[in-house]
Amino acid sequence: MDPKSKKSAGILFILLPTVAYGGFSLLGFLLDAHSGYMDNPLRQNLWRAGHAHAGVLIILSLVILKYIDEARLSEGTKQLIRWGVPSTAILIPAAFFFSMLRPSDKQPNGLIYLAYIGFFILIVTLITLGIGLLRKTD
Repeated sequence: MDPKSKKSAGILFILLPTVAYGGFSLLGFLLDAHSGYMDNPLRQNLWRAGHAHAGVLIILSLVILKYIDEARLSEGTKQLIRWGVPSTAILIPAAFFFSMLRPSDKQPNGLIYLAYIGFFILIVTLITLGIGLLRKTD
């Protein structure tokens, strides 16, 4: 494994427990009748989605590191991909969490658009990696 990918993996493995902590926090909200969490179904759904996306995208970030090293791409492009997918593990969940912070919120605020930015980055990085893997070797 390329040393840059190995370092990225180390950082991601250190960050992965934050997703577990998020699940622990959600469990606390579910068990605390005074948290207001159960009073707002849209907020519940967005926070569940945020937590799920964070976990899946960090795992995807770890998986693609092996493939980045095999792709025929410039070192700069590889570095962008190494951090493109992990950045979506921040942007997309942040959109879900921060767009409805208060239990009394009825609709998401403008931060929900971070999800679209994260989605765009995710798609561009994954397509670029795919192209790099499909390039013929000389």
